[in-house]
Amino acid sequence: MAIRLYDSLAREIRELRPGDPDGVFRFYNCGPTVWAAAHIGNFRTFVINDVIRRMLELEFPGKVRHVRNLTDVDDRTIGQARAEKRPLAEITARWTELFHADCVALNCLAPHVEPRATGHIREQVDMIDVLMRKGNAYRAADGSVYFRITSFPNYGALSRIRERELKVTNSVFDADHKDDVGDFALWKAYKPEEDGDVQWGGPEGASAGRPGWHIECSAMIKKHLGETIDLHTGGVDLLFPHHENEIAQSQCCNGVTFSRHWYHSEHLLSDGTTMSKSKGNYYTLGDLVAKGYSPMAVRYVLLSGHPRKQLNFTLDSLHAAESALKALRRFSDSVGPPSGAPPSAIFDGVLASLSDDLNTPGALGALFTAINAFDARAATAADRAAFDRAMAVLGFNLPAGAPGAAAVPEAVDMLAKRRWDAKKAKDFATADALRGELASAGWSMLDGKDGYRLEPLKKA
Repeated sequence: MAIRLYDSLAREIRELRPGDPDGVFRFYNCGPTVWAAAHIGNFRTFVINDVIRRMLELEFPGKVRHVRNLTDVDDRTIGQARAEKRPLAEITARWTELFHADCVALNCLAPHVEPRATGHIREQVDMIDVLMRKGNAYRAADGSVYFRITSFPNYGALSRIRERELKVTNSVFDADHKDDVGDFALWKAYKPEEDGDVQWGGPEGASAGRPGWHIECSAMIKKHLGETIDLHTGGVDLLFPHHENEIAQSQCCNGVTFSRHWYHSEHLLSDGTTMSKSKGNYYTLGDLVAKGYSPMAVRYVLLSGHPRKQLNFTLDSLHAAESALKALRRFSDSVGPPSGAPPSAIFDGVLASLSDDLNTPGALGALFTAINAFDARAATAADRAAFDRAMAVLGFNLPAGAPGAAAVPEAVDMLAKRRWDAKKAKDFATADALRGELASAGWSMLDGKDGYRLEPLKKA
């Protein structure tokens, strides 16, 4: 089935197709800023992107190239490093490991390439040099470099920023540095009191410093996917200014369309309002696992609302998700083992809903409609294959149906071994951090005198 998805730029639902003759579908989604644990609002976007990736793999088997970046240098990562008096790379490595553990627990496919901003300083500087030579960027008095938005007539087409007459929010106006309030930083001059030891050589004629936030995605996309990609996604909070700025700097630098399709998912609410630690409704995956909920229940809830509509998260919704997953497990046990047969059409409603603007609640509804109308006694090998395909595209790992010891995933086993080595070395800070990662992945590590054992976390 052709995949049709809303395009945030065209303001219409359009079919996803690769643009290059090689047939490769080039897909980029903005990754996390690794300065703290990602919360479940962040993971709504990542889980939605994971379903997009899985659908693309079905539609274009062996022809999908997926890139997701890591922002490991910005005001927040540097601020965290200074607050903890530790090297930037050490801070970002810790939070990157936790992010990866959460992704494993939520069964998100790893991107084919996961570039880091600090690993692509040269590429960012090269793009800035081109923009300065073309007159799209200028060096400010303090040695920083800014993009001149008046040099790109189509600025605002994605966000309709001019139509809505919004105030530009990407930075504060500084008459001594910027020519215009809307201009945004491509390169930030080094400030010892703010940046500590974080700095690199800058573009031609500019001071040493560090890249601005927006240029990193443009540079990494160009290197790993090319000058024009087929799909760029992210949360609606990135639409302006981040994605708007990506379009401006990429198209001015490269002279071609940056992305052929744009898709944005909406915010996650918690108990009817925005998440806040002060309100007590702020959750990371680790927080919810510690309360006894499974990562798969979290994934189920995050897919229960249409991605282009706000979704309200509650703990009650997790209870319902756990029950739904158990029902899926019971059905799976009733239809026999996988056989390698081609799938029947019994669960095609799931794929049809996902192909129609990623209607995830419609897909879940179609799944249970088919199950409730199904006579498991008459199940064929093809029906089993169809169910497995539906589970795979939704990304559900079902809870074990039979009693006994649960198999420990390889990634979890590696985390446990690293934690045990850290504990033996009396590196208790690292050991505690790795215990948290294990909890996020849904496992408890029980220490003994001479070893340890792993147990899946269960609801009390």
